[in-house]
Amino acid sequence: MRSITLTAIEGIPMVKAGDDLGALVASGLEHSGLKLEAGDIVVVCQKIVSKSEGRLVSLREIEPSEFASNLARRWEKDPRAVELVLRQTDRIVRNDRGVIIVETGPGWVCANAGMDESNSLADDTAILLPLDPDRSARELRDSLRKRYGADVAVLVTDTFGRPWRDGLTEVCLGIAGMNAMLDLRGTSDLGGRELHHTVVAIADELACAAGLLMEKAGAIPAVLVRGYPYQPFEGSAKVLIRPAEADLFR
Repeated sequence: MRSITLTAIEGIPMVKAGDDLGALVASGLEHSGLKLEAGDIVVVCQKIVSKSEGRLVSLREIEPSEFASNLARRWEKDPRAVELVLRQTDRIVRNDRGVIIVETGPGWVCANAGMDESNSLADDTAILLPLDPDRSARELRDSLRKRYGADVAVLVTDTFGRPWRDGLTEVCLGIAGMNAMLDLRGTSDLGGRELHHTVVAIADELACAAGLLMEKAGAIPAVLVRGYPYQPFEGSAKVLIRPAEADLFR
């Protein structure tokens, strides 16, 4: 019988700028009585990656522009936070009802450029997305492979909203060791009909599953996924970004 298991990696200490994330995840695995095996997937939340890479900004050091101040005044927001969002933004996609939807440098379309003040554990401090989540995933994967001698995959995830649907869910921002997509085109359904359009965002599905264990106040920043039969692949999470010409919401 096929099965997939998800296990919380507990005991990872609070992450600080400059910390060796691989060493911290390894300490959590040891604390949890776990050892990596070939084919495992390690899912880590974006915030511990961003913290280790020093992607924290004190809002006290931000001088808002006139444009940011005007936006903040319109929606009763902190002008420093709005300015910080704008600094991570390549393009404002939508600015309405107090929500700023933007396109970031790597191409992610999300609210507030992914900037978040929750779990920064400091007043007036914001956490930004990693500059290159794929690179972050590769570096963590390389570190874990050296420690355990096992060929594993790594996903870096964050919480996003979705068009058409209410509520937030986890998505994959960075990936290493596996393909973010499962292309079923050319295969057949139960009735023998050939599939022509079905490409599954498998990295997002794994991110969502792991997110069930990574509660916001639960201090569980990483999850071990075991049993999903992926094929090793030097992937990138950017394939999950729908091209602008095919995106009806842009």
